[in-house]
Amino acid sequence: MSDSSKDNRIGFLWLGVSLAAGLIVASFILSGALIKVKNAAQFVTVKGYAEKSITSDLGVWNGSVSVHGLELSSSYTKLQTDVEKLIKFLESKGIGKDKISVGSITTLKMYRYNTQGLSTGEIGGYVLEQKVSVTLNDVKLTQDIANQSTTLIQNGIEIVSQPPQYYYTKLNDLKMVMLGEATKDAKARAEMIAKNSGSQVGTLKSAQQGVFQITSTNSTDVSDYGEYDLSSIVKTIKAVVTVDFFVK
Repeated sequence: MSDSSKDNRIGFLWLGVSLAAGLIVASFILSGALIKVKNAAQFVTVKGYAEKSITSDLGVWNGSVSVHGLELSSSYTKLQTDVEKLIKFLESKGIGKDKISVGSITTLKMYRYNTQGLSTGEIGGYVLEQKVSVTLNDVKLTQDIANQSTTLIQNGIEIVSQPPQYYYTKLNDLKMVMLGEATKDAKARAEMIAKNSGSQVGTLKSAQQGVFQITSTNSTDVSDYGEYDLSSIVKTIKAVVTVDFFVK
């Protein structure tokens, strides 16, 4: 064998060894990177829940007074008188005029019908209606107004009383507190899951607000858009969050 052929074989041998060594090193580096990526991608998804009882601090009552009459002018006069009686009734309960809102008058024409049930085109009377609403910080008084206003029917006043609506005005401030409590609950759940699997909870990966709603006490109603109960003075505020935690 010539010296040149021998040198070529030795060169190829060293080249093969170098390539093999490079592949081994690269595989170690790559496997290490994959392990890190895999570990970094391990996380647990949990839902956190928080609940709190609240008492409404704002009440709204809506009512309306109607008058049926043959003539428009006399019907209007009676409506003014009846609405004024309602306002005086509200003031007798300690409600100031600044808390009372009176809407515009709506007028509906009533047409006569013949024996065949067809309209003759002749006006047979009018129906006039005016809405009155009260907004109070005293929710108990709001409830009393809704219950007692219909006693005016005994005085010849045609009044319709709507169910009162009760609001909680500090909702935005409480909402942030509730979301924080729900997140704490989510972490506690994640720690329990991680403990049972021999892992530990790491940092927070992401968080998403879920259903946030206000329901009557002991209600099980749930809505994708969130319930907002207005019929109860005492109600329950509920918050749900979905949280991802890294685990290690």
